[in-house]
Amino acid sequence: MKIYNSRTRKKEEFKPLKKGEVTLYVCGITPYDTTHLGHAFTYISFDAVVKYLIYKGYKVNYTQNVTDIDDDILRKAKEEKEDWRKLGNFWTEKFLEDLKFLNILIPNHYVKATNSIDEIIEINKDLFKKGMAYENGGNLYYDVSKFKSYGKLSKYSKRQMLILLKERGGDPNDPLKKNKLDFILWQKSKKGEPFWESPWGNGRPGWHIECSAMVRRFLGEQIDIHGGGKDLIFPHHESEIAQSESYTEKEPFVGKWMHTAMVMCSGEKMSKSLGNLVMVSKLSKKYPSNVIRWMLLSNHYRMPWEYDDSLMTIAKKEYSMIEKILEKKGNYSVNPKAVKKFEEFMEDDFQVQKVLRFVLRLSGKEENKETIKMILEILGFKVI
Repeated sequence: MKIYNSRTRKKEEFKPLKKGEVTLYVCGITPYDTTHLGHAFTYISFDAVVKYLIYKGYKVNYTQNVTDIDDDILRKAKEEKEDWRKLGNFWTEKFLEDLKFLNILIPNHYVKATNSIDEIIEINKDLFKKGMAYENGGNLYYDVSKFKSYGKLSKYSKRQMLILLKERGGDPNDPLKKNKLDFILWQKSKKGEPFWESPWGNGRPGWHIECSAMVRRFLGEQIDIHGGGKDLIFPHHESEIAQSESYTEKEPFVGKWMHTAMVMCSGEKMSKSLGNLVMVSKLSKKYPSNVIRWMLLSNHYRMPWEYDDSLMTIAKKEYSMIEKILEKKGNYSVNPKAVKKFEEFMEDDFQVQKVLRFVLRLSGKEENKETIKMILEILGFKVI
């Protein structure tokens, strides 16, 4: 099995750290708004990966986080005059409803950042003790100048990093920093904000350290696969590598980095700020979950694509062809050659979109019914 590793930018043979077991972490949502198709694409792509690994006999330990304390949540809670916990819980439940509708497997560990505060403080104390972090004004910062390979995942220049840092919520001009690229490990809470006690005063965790702590707590110091959207490569995943490898003194932190491509709409990245979101909840009122899954999985996880309503029309038409075959009453056996072809596609960096084209070709013959059913069930379709 070969997987494209974002760090090396090539397909590599997949060999888990422990034979027969896979540790997988995928960055989850910040629950302050509804689930859109970009989210669904990431989680349904990894759902297909997990289900295929299980089919191949691996014991998969899958962890996904909820960033339940964050500037965006606190800002939204203030706007809506709502308790930040209630707001986060509300949108987390909505997200889980969408996952259930799409038949996406809930991870073994679906965890909130605020439940790992002790682990976060423990890692931060170690980084501070080692001189990898410094305190200023009640904030604790990671000193990127101490980690010489900072940038080994993204391979961006310092100039590119600074541009992206500003675009993605960072503040390169924070006067409390030693270096513009330094990032917050512990943030001093403002008046009225939630806080936890720490050696650096009352505050809350930085974004990046939350994931390092949850990876270590639920999966270990080194893991097989770490995933998320491509926009998380920098600064989030780059910073995770730095703080995790500094803490554990083991590398690589992650064997294979997998990143899903951006979903576009109206020529722009689908995002809340641009107001071009396509909501799963809205699509679910018009289309069955299998049709939405078919449309999403018709795109390879690494390839950017653009959504428009015609894709749903095509998916509905194609899946109806599949359903007609599945409704046939004849008794047929699974075709071993077809199964082998399916496995070849999946073991070449999870080419699910090629599998679906293959399934369409198989649907031309009634005797392929059981083969089609088997493949679709492995990929997470609800097949009766």
